[in-house]
Amino acid sequence: MNLAFGFVAVLLVTVSTLVIGTWGLRLSRTTSDFFVASRSVRPGLNASAISGEYLSGASFLGIAGLLVTFGAEMLWYPVGWTAGYLVLLVLVAAPLRRSGAYTLPDFAEARLDSRTVRTVASVMVVAIGWLYVMPQLQGAGVAMRLATGLPGWTGGLLVAVVVLLNVLAGGMRSITFVQAFQYWLKLFALSLPLVFLVIVWLGDGGRSPADPSLFVGGESGSAWADPVDFAGDHPLYSTYSLMVATFLGTMGLPHVVVRFYTNPDGKAARQTTVAVLGLLGLFYVLPPVYAALGRLYAPDLVGTSGADGVVLELPSRMIGAVGGDLLTALLTAGAFAAFLATSSGLTIAVAGVISQDVMSKKLEGVTAFRISAVVAVVVPLVLSFLARDVAVATVVGLAFAMAAATFCPLLVLGIWWRGLTDAGALAGLLVGGALTGVVVIDNLLTDREGGWIGSVLAQPAACTVPLAFATMVIVSKLTQHRLSAHTSRFMVRLHTPETVKLDRG
Repeated sequence: MNLAFGFVAVLLVTVSTLVIGTWGLRLSRTTSDFFVASRSVRPGLNASAISGEYLSGASFLGIAGLLVTFGAEMLWYPVGWTAGYLVLLVLVAAPLRRSGAYTLPDFAEARLDSRTVRTVASVMVVAIGWLYVMPQLQGAGVAMRLATGLPGWTGGLLVAVVVLLNVLAGGMRSITFVQAFQYWLKLFALSLPLVFLVIVWLGDGGRSPADPSLFVGGESGSAWADPVDFAGDHPLYSTYSLMVATFLGTMGLPHVVVRFYTNPDGKAARQTTVAVLGLLGLFYVLPPVYAALGRLYAPDLVGTSGADGVVLELPSRMIGAVGGDLLTALLTAGAFAAFLATSSGLTIAVAGVISQDVMSKKLEGVTAFRISAVVAVVVPLVLSFLARDVAVATVVGLAFAMAAATFCPLLVLGIWWRGLTDAGALAGLLVGGALTGVVVIDNLLTDREGGWIGSVLAQPAACTVPLAFATMVIVSKLTQHRLSAHTSRFMVRLHTPETVKLDRG
């Protein structure tokens, strides 16, 4: 690729992100603007923004990389990431918005009347946020290296700086416009090059592999088109565990949940979720096609650390010359938009929690938020330099597993079961968070083991989520005397539609 095109692509995305963020700054005046955009974002704009931040580097580059290496069973990732919003729509979206909370810890304290549960929830939000930001910064390094030839660390540093400038300037109000723009940029950047790549493929007579072994899965050695086989010794367990993590983890992701607080009411939250389902479904049609073409035109990337770059490699291999360089530059722009959008949303969520639960003792308002934003970005940036090279989608999958084992039980039981107590919630959060945390550390520092231990360590959600739910229920049953006095009133607030008016007569 012509490196000059890569520089221009990264520069244009960076400048446009900063310009749009600056435009949003004109509307950011209050603390509520910085945290939840004064709860005034309409469903269409909010759906684009949610989709923009949700479609991270794992979606733009990681899915194609996993499909190239392991085969079609990895389609469970995009299926699960989309289906998670269906679960969110049915169980959480409207009641959570009616709670009036700013963050997940806010909800935990309001529902359970416990500062201890709030503190533990805050730690979980920060841990999940940092775990999710880290692969975005690593992925940005991959894209920067392929597009410009610069060292990988420059990509992560650039994303960190741009995110900080936007977040410090306008908070949630500013980031909303940026993320909405970035969704449509990502969709365009992925779809236009694909049109030309498919035309080239058709010009080759619908080329099929001369070596059928190209369509054999990675380590498992099973057929590429087998939808239930998964890398590991126990594929069926791994598949179900991945489904549990992605289906249930979405509702516990701090950068996803915080966006629903920006809707005016519960009805708008439901409309937003339906729109998000459509936008995600439209996007996720594209990465598998890149993966299939990658198996044909870039078989040398199968099973290598370069698999995450297959989307960026294809134009130069299939088209070449200036046309290939221009398409690669467009894809690079889309990839950087993905890293920026997701990192921005996570920074907002983590900074909100740190500013409320740590900085609030010394500083308040916008100043505390801005200092917290710096902490929220710098820590995962350092971690991205220290952690071993793990596939972007794999690390993001671990973040989903942690969210599913902690905040999913808290939200589902907290919204739908009045019997949840502070002791039960605390015990469940500690069990789910601690077990998943051990798995995360193992994945980031060591190579995967074989057998049942390796399968569970690779995909822990099928074990940790039921344990977290069971712990919350059992401990709550044993501590019913600790039920908050205002539980019934809060439950009514969660489940009463805004259109229902109280008869005060």
